[in-house]
Amino acid sequence: MGYVGLPLAAEFARNGFRVTGIDLDPRKVAEISAGKSYIADVPTEEIAGLVRQSLLRASTDYALLAELDTVNICVPTPLRKTKDPDLSYIVSAADQIQKYLHPGMLVILESTTYPGTTEEFILPRLAETGLKVGQDFFLCFSPERVDPGNPQFNTRNIPKIVGGVTPACTELGSLFYQQAMEKVISVSSTKVAEMVKLLENTFRSINIGLANEMALLCDRMKIDVWEVIEAAATKPFGFMPFYPGPGLGGHCIPVDPYYLSWKAKMAGAEARFIELAGQINGAMPHFVVSKIQGALNNRAKSVKGSRIHMLGIAYKRDINDVRESPALDVLALLEGLGARLSYSDPYVPRLQMDGLELESQPVLPSCQNADCVVLITDHSAFDYAAIATHSKLIVDTRNAFRAHRTENIVRI
Repeated sequence: MGYVGLPLAAEFARNGFRVTGIDLDPRKVAEISAGKSYIADVPTEEIAGLVRQSLLRASTDYALLAELDTVNICVPTPLRKTKDPDLSYIVSAADQIQKYLHPGMLVILESTTYPGTTEEFILPRLAETGLKVGQDFFLCFSPERVDPGNPQFNTRNIPKIVGGVTPACTELGSLFYQQAMEKVISVSSTKVAEMVKLLENTFRSINIGLANEMALLCDRMKIDVWEVIEAAATKPFGFMPFYPGPGLGGHCIPVDPYYLSWKAKMAGAEARFIELAGQINGAMPHFVVSKIQGALNNRAKSVKGSRIHMLGIAYKRDINDVRESPALDVLALLEGLGARLSYSDPYVPRLQMDGLELESQPVLPSCQNADCVVLITDHSAFDYAAIATHSKLIVDTRNAFRAHRTENIVRI
């Protein structure tokens, strides 16, 4: 019941379905049961109304699966330290569903994974019950397409891809989503649906990697990469602008391409573009720290002992999600160099990571007192004019201070 599960549950409940959210985190269950939302894209008043109408409930008890007609698996799919897929959450969910699988049940995996997962991991477990797929139960893959904080596109109006193990599975899965989604697109198999998600996110990863590499090249050549991209974006065909930054964040884009790369290796192929983009994007926090070091050195200071204040630690603008945020890497690198760290983020009141515990501080006093301010996440709540006026030195990784051309602002 996270960034995928809660909005999906709310959407179906909004359309009159009685929805049960199962999560192992008792805090999430308690919040939903109390009519509260912990996801910014789902208003608390909406959750409260759905709970009052008995259209939405939450529990930690898998046994409730026995009375449900459909199950959507929306669990995390992280990477191990070796960059190999960790499917333990999917396997655990499938094992629980197996216990309560009954005739007529529709099971849909939405968690991003590599092509073949649905048929290789979930189908065999469910088939062990003796029920036959496509006749007794129905199994599909439908990739989540959540973009937290996007005011234009949401669960309802983002087209939904569905691929089933059998044609009957695809038909039933498509019919299910049509009850709550504006547009549903059926594909020929679960593998196609799984690959669709990986292509979407690999596309972004590679193009962001290209933008980041352009930033590195332009930095060496003393060229303004932001001006270059803005000028190139005026071309009305054959170009789509992507922008550099401090690195990739969120659950999908930093993780999903490695799923495809790993699967390619298993098939005896190489995914060279994917791996190169991953290397470039993964190196950006180090580049940001080098820019901070250079900017401080030009003022006869070093990182060690300097007061460095970070603006924004969420992985993207106007959300509270810090998963895989490049800010975490930048903080860790700066701490290793002996910096005195603080941060401001209106969406993340406190942060705990590897022994580092920080609380969000008021913006202006903190920026005034800092030796260097580092803009990582360009939240719209920040008063950039005031920050530019009252900060001694700024390293801008998002071009957020584009309207302020002063010597104290250094951009990547």
